[in-house]
Amino acid sequence: MFSGLIQKYNVPGPRYTSYPTVPYWDGENFNYPEWEHLLIRSFQNSNSTEGISLYIHLPFCESLCTFCGCNKRITKQHQVETPYIETVLKEWELYCNLFPEKPIIKELHLGGGTPTFFSVENLAQLINGIFSRATIAAQHEFSFEGHPNNTTKLHLEKLFELGFNRVSFGVQDYNEKVQQAIHRIQPFENVERVTKWAREIGYQSIGHDLIFGLPFQSVDDILNTINKTNRLRPDRLAFYSYAHVPWIKGNGQRGFNEADLPRDEEKRQLYEIGKKQLLELGYVEIGMDHFAIPEDSLFESFNTGKLHRNFMGYTGSKTQLMIGLGVSAIGDSWYAFGQNEKSLETYTEKIQENTLPIFRGHLLTPEDINFRKHILNLMCRFETSWSRENNYVPLMHEITAQLHEMETDGLVEIYPDKLIVTPKGKPFVRNVCMAFDVRLRRNQPATELFSSTI
Repeated sequence: MFSGLIQKYNVPGPRYTSYPTVPYWDGENFNYPEWEHLLIRSFQNSNSTEGISLYIHLPFCESLCTFCGCNKRITKQHQVETPYIETVLKEWELYCNLFPEKPIIKELHLGGGTPTFFSVENLAQLINGIFSRATIAAQHEFSFEGHPNNTTKLHLEKLFELGFNRVSFGVQDYNEKVQQAIHRIQPFENVERVTKWAREIGYQSIGHDLIFGLPFQSVDDILNTINKTNRLRPDRLAFYSYAHVPWIKGNGQRGFNEADLPRDEEKRQLYEIGKKQLLELGYVEIGMDHFAIPEDSLFESFNTGKLHRNFMGYTGSKTQLMIGLGVSAIGDSWYAFGQNEKSLETYTEKIQENTLPIFRGHLLTPEDINFRKHILNLMCRFETSWSRENNYVPLMHEITAQLHEMETDGLVEIYPDKLIVTPKGKPFVRNVCMAFDVRLRRNQPATELFSSTI
C-alpha cells in the first residue's frame, strides 16, 4: 500500500523554505525602493521587541561535493578570505546606515560553502565587525556549519567565545563508496573528534546532517550511519532527501550515473527504515526531515508551537526581519524577499559602488502572506487552521476539495476549520503544501524546476 502511495505522490515539488518559492517570485513588479521601504518598516516593527536575524553566506570550498546544490566557489587560494570579509562588512555597513537605531541580533548563522574554510582570525574579524555595529540579544542563537575535515579546535573555541552556541556538521553517509561517489571523504574519526570538542567546549546544541538517496546507498549504509551517529549522540539531526537537480547545477551533480541512485520506493525505504531507527534511539520527529532529542531547544520550540522555517532551515523562534549578507544570500522582511547577486564579481562590484547588491526579489501580496502562514504551519506543526477570519481565504473550499484524495488515502484529516497531517502523511507534507501553493497551481512549470517530493 505504501509503495502505491509513493508512486502516486512522488512528483516534483518545492521544499518550501519560503512562500512564494523563488521560481514564482514576481520579478516584473519588484522594485528596489519598495523593498527598502518594507525592510525598514519590519526593522522598526520588530528590532526592539524580538531583534533581527542575520544569515552570512561564505561561499568558498577547497573541493566540490557532487551532492551539493549551494552557491559556492571552489578554490584552494585562501587569499580570497580577507577581501570577501571586507566586502561583507561593507554590505553590513550599508544596511546599518538605513536603520534608525542599532540592530539587535537575535539569530546569526554562517552558511556556505564552507565557513571553516576561513581562518580563525578572519572569522573573528568578520564577527567582531558585525558586532561593532550591533547589540547582541540576551537570548540569542548563533550557529555555523562546520566541515569535519577542516574544523579545528581553535575554530570552535573562538566562535564559542564570540557567542556561538550551536554548530552543525555535514556527515551525509559513512560508507566509503558513497563518499567517493559524492566526493566527500571524511572518516568517522574526524566527525567524532569535532563533535567531542564542541561538547567539551560547551556548545548547547550539536547537529549532524545526514542524507538519504545518495548514489550506491543501501539500507545497511543508512543503519550503519545512524548507529555510528548515535554513538556521538548529537542533539539534533537533519535527515535530508538528496535533491537531484542536475538541470540546475550542471556537471557538479553528475559525478555518478543516474542508474547509481536509489529511486522511488527504494529511496523511500531508506528514509522509513532510517526514521524508524532514529525514533527507536530516542529522537523525536521535528518538522520535515528533522529530528531532535527531547532535551534540545528545537524540540521545545516544536512542542510550544514556536518552530519556524526560513531560508536557514528550521529555527527555534521567528524574527520578522532576516538580513542575508554575502553573495547569493536572501533576505526576508516578511513582506518582501530580496536576493543578492549570485556572481561573486558582480556582488563585489556593486558593494564597492555603495549599492546593496539585490538583483531580484518579490513583494508579497496579502494573498501571498495568508498562504505563507498556512504553509509555514504545515511545515512546522503538521497542521493549519482557518478558524480565525484573517486566516481564511475564498479559495479554501477549492483547496480542501483538492486534498480529499489525500484524505481518502489517510494522509490528512480535514475539518470545517482546520487540516491535520496524519503520522502516515508526514512523508507527504510537501504534497499537502502544494495544494496551498496557488502560484504553482495557476502556473504549472513547463520545464523541470524542483526535486521529487519523496
